[in-house]
Amino acid sequence: MLTPLEPWICAKIAMEPHVPLTREALRTYQLDRLKATVDHACSHSQFYRHHLAGIRGEDLCSLDDISTLPFTTPADILENDLRFLCVSQGEIERVVTLRSSGTTSEAKRLHFTAHDLELTVDFFRHGMSALVRPGERVLILMPGELPGSVGDLLVQGLARMGAKGFVHGIVMDESTAIAEIVSREIDCLVGLPVQLLGLARHAEAASIPHGRIKSVLLSADYVPAAIVSEIEKLWGCPVFNHYGMTEMGLGGAVDCGARSGGHIREADLYVEIIDPVTGHPVPDGERGEVVMTTLTRIGMPLIRYRTGDLSRFIPEPCSCGTVLKRLEGVKGRLAGQVKLDGAGLVGMEDLDDALFPLPGLINFHATVSKLNGIDTLQVTLLTQGAPAEKLCYLARQALNNIPKLQRSIAGGSLKIAPFTIDIENNWLSSGSIKRKIHDHREEIIC
Repeated sequence: MLTPLEPWICAKIAMEPHVPLTREALRTYQLDRLKATVDHACSHSQFYRHHLAGIRGEDLCSLDDISTLPFTTPADILENDLRFLCVSQGEIERVVTLRSSGTTSEAKRLHFTAHDLELTVDFFRHGMSALVRPGERVLILMPGELPGSVGDLLVQGLARMGAKGFVHGIVMDESTAIAEIVSREIDCLVGLPVQLLGLARHAEAASIPHGRIKSVLLSADYVPAAIVSEIEKLWGCPVFNHYGMTEMGLGGAVDCGARSGGHIREADLYVEIIDPVTGHPVPDGERGEVVMTTLTRIGMPLIRYRTGDLSRFIPEPCSCGTVLKRLEGVKGRLAGQVKLDGAGLVGMEDLDDALFPLPGLINFHATVSKLNGIDTLQVTLLTQGAPAEKLCYLARQALNNIPKLQRSIAGGSLKIAPFTIDIENNWLSSGSIKRKIHDHREEIIC
């Protein structure tokens, strides 16, 4: 079935009813919106007036010319977010504060007008219709207590399509979340990958009637294929992937029924894939860093924003028949990788694919330290009742079978420390912080 995003985008770019969308029509629209965004930003944003000095929208003759514009980085926003504003602060409806790690790190602030939030509600309404039917009930396991938060906007979008959304929030207690699934007769779950795996593998998940959960949407972090497979196996329902970040306005790309790559909200965003080293665009099908430009944002537009996420455009057409581009599920983040002698760059995605298939594993925490001059990988496993000795044995086997780590271990530049088990602490939730390998090699360890 055709992704619901295509007819929605047709209407947004003012095409005549029943006229099929084409890449040519979409690119023409995107170029017009890009020109308007550049002019709007240069006229009203202190940052872009300097950053794009001397550049006007009319200078862009094709979408390829976007590569002549400089990148915007997270560091630019950290320096002074208010310089990005194109409206008065009184017109800002919602400010989102993001921290990259921990609670004491420097924070980014993203600003949204009521118009900007409405764009996200509209996207949620149409994107969710790929997996939710009118009358169904959705439990949102993400923040939603504040107006304009992701959960609040999702509830609004669901209501417009005749579905009912309930905000549970980040899962802090699995038993409570499972009880709400049962009592509210929930049809669909939306949440973080590791949290949904934790619910599916929890002993009390047996209380959820078979067939009760009809679909799952995973979002807000890298989605390991092993987690998708396990949830589909345990709950017998399709699992969809949503890729988005606050900088995108909380919504970026979502799977259609084919579940083979996320279709991008191309009327609101222009997405590029670049070589993270050279900054040059890469051909479709080649993996690189995701760079995005907002096309309809009023309050705080972003032009060529480097996300740090790694993905690729899937060049083959989707079986749903759309002309919209498909973005492969994000394969980790540049900032979340560590460099190991003999192995090159290693990220959480490498460990996820090896460890999450292990029965009883809920989550894990990984660090790399320098002990006696040798890189040492320490992994703590979070489990709910799985035999500790067996799980540690299987985990060591799984890591030893990762080709990258094999080379480092064989060369004597990497050791895997004895595994530790954690069944006491509730660190199933990391909030909105992305999971990553923590590099402690610059610290002095006695």
